[in-house]
Amino acid sequence: MSVAKIIELTADGKSIEDAVQNAVSTANKSVRNITGVYVQDIKGMVEDGAVTSFRVNCKVTFIVGD
Repeated sequence: MSVAKIIELTADGKSIEDAVQNAVSTANKSVRNITGVYVQDIKGMVEDGAVTSFRVNCKVTFIVGD
């Protein structure tokens, strides 16, 4: 039987996809066996009336002790 753990991360990127990938890539530096990512919130960062980047709040799931 597997046990999963969930951590919550916030990451930025030029696009939503970049922000999610940045969250997963950063988690992957210290966590193994990542199995999924749930995007909880998306925020567009605006400067001078233009969207400049996106920020996502993600929950990353990984298997513990396999």
